[in-house]
Amino acid sequence: MEEVLDSHDALGLAALVRAGEVAPAELLEAAIARAERLDPRFNFLAHRLYDLGREAVAAGLPDGPFRGVPWLLKDLNTHIAGELTESGSRLHRGYRATVTSELVTRIRQAGFAVFGKTTTPEFGLTGTTESTLTGATRNPWNPAHVAGGSSGGAAVAVAAGVLPAAHATDGGGSIRIPASCCGLFGLKPSRGRVPMGPLRTEGWGGMSVHHAVTRSVRDSAAILDATHGAEPGSRYVAPPPQRPYLDEVGRDPGALRVALMLSPFSGAPVDAEVIAATRAAADLLAGLGHAVEEAAPEIDFAAIAESSFALMASSVAAECEDRARALGVTLGPEWLEPTTLEIVGYGTMTTGRDFVRGNNAYQAAAVAIARFMTRFDVILSPTLTTLPPPLGRIGLSTGLPLQDWGQLVGGFTAFTGIFNGTGQPSMSLPLGTSAQGLPIGIMVTGRYGEEDLLFRLAGQVEAAAPWAGRRPPL
Repeated sequence: MEEVLDSHDALGLAALVRAGEVAPAELLEAAIARAERLDPRFNFLAHRLYDLGREAVAAGLPDGPFRGVPWLLKDLNTHIAGELTESGSRLHRGYRATVTSELVTRIRQAGFAVFGKTTTPEFGLTGTTESTLTGATRNPWNPAHVAGGSSGGAAVAVAAGVLPAAHATDGGGSIRIPASCCGLFGLKPSRGRVPMGPLRTEGWGGMSVHHAVTRSVRDSAAILDATHGAEPGSRYVAPPPQRPYLDEVGRDPGALRVALMLSPFSGAPVDAEVIAATRAAADLLAGLGHAVEEAAPEIDFAAIAESSFALMASSVAAECEDRARALGVTLGPEWLEPTTLEIVGYGTMTTGRDFVRGNNAYQAAAVAIARFMTRFDVILSPTLTTLPPPLGRIGLSTGLPLQDWGQLVGGFTAFTGIFNGTGQPSMSLPLGTSAQGLPIGIMVTGRYGEEDLLFRLAGQVEAAAPWAGRRPPL
C-alpha cells in the first residue's frame, strides 16, 4: 500500500478512495507505517495522533474532495481541542488546546484524516526546524543540512513520501523556505485568505498566514479551495476568487510581464548556483512566451528590516509574558532558547509607537511594490540566497549575539519576508538542483489577491518542467 503514497498526489489518493480501490483506513495505516519508519532518521513528528485519525476514519469521514487522505498539522498556533499544541517551546510544554481552529474544522470537512502534528522551531522564529524541545529536523536530501523553517517538519514529511501534502504556516517565509530546501511546491496565500482563529484572526501584525506544502500544484489549489474565506470575527478578508483555484491550474496564464529580481532588497550576496538556477527559470518562462526583464521595486529596506523585527518581537514577547504569567514562572533559559530570550527582551522594549511605525513602513512598501506591479504581473527571484546550510548554524541556540544571528538568518531568507509585510501571494517552485544534489527553489510573487494567476503560471511551469518524479534518495 505504501507504493500508492509514492505514485499519487492528494487528489489522486482521494480519487482512489471514491472509486473503491483503496479504503481510508488503508491509506492512514500506510502513512503511519512510513512515518514510524522515517521519523527516527529525519525527526519531523512533534505529536503522534494516530488514534485520533483512526477514530475519525472509523466514524466516517466527510464526503469532501480529499476524503480518506491522511493529513498532518504544523504544531504552531493550530489547535485541536484537548490535544497538545507546544509550538516547539518548553514554555508551552504540556499545553492542551481548549478550542479547535477554524482551519482544522475546514480541513476535516474536506475529508482529510488528521493523524499527527509536525515539528517547528520555537514559535516559528527561524529558517531551520531545530529546537531544544523536539531536536533537529533533518533534510531528506542530505540529513546534515537544514530542512528549512519554520514548517520544516511538514516539508520533510511530504518530501519523504509520508503523505503528499501537509499544513504549513508562513510569517516570514516559513512555507516557501522549507519548500525550497526540500524540493516542494509551496504557496503563501494573500493576507486574509485563510482563517487563523478563533483565538486570533491575524498573527504577527498580519504577516503570518496558513496554507500547505505540496508535491503538486493542483493539490495546493484544491486545498485552498477547501479552506479559504472569512471566519467569524475576521478583521479583513482577501477578495474572493472568480472561480475555484483548481480550475486555474491548466488554464493559459497568457503572456505575462515578469520582473527578474536577482538581488534581495537587503543587498545580501546570492550563491552562484542559486543565480544560475534563477536565470534558468527565467529562460524557461521566456520560452513559454513570457516577457522577462531585470527589474526590482525601490523600497526603504532599512525601515522594513526594523519594522518586521519590531512587529515580530513584540508579538512574541506578549505571547511569552502571558504564558509565563499563566504558569506563574519567570522567563529564563530553562523555558526559552537563548535567541528567543533576546528576542523577547527586544520585544519588551518595543513601544506602541514603534509598532505603529513598523506597520506604516510596511504600508509604504506595499504601496511602492503595488505601483511597481502596474508594470509587471509577477516578480521572479530566488526563494533563498544560498543552498540549505548545515544544521546548527541558524538555530535559536547558536550562542550568537542577536544582531549577528539576525544577519545570518536574514541573509539566508532575504527574499521572502518582505511579501509577508505587503500581504502578497508568493510561491516557491522546485525547479533547481545544486551540484551536490540539494534542491533550489525559485520564487514567484504576484499582486495582492491574485493567487489565481500564480496557480495558472505554476500549472504551466509544472507541465513544462515536471518535478513529480524528483524525490530524495531515501
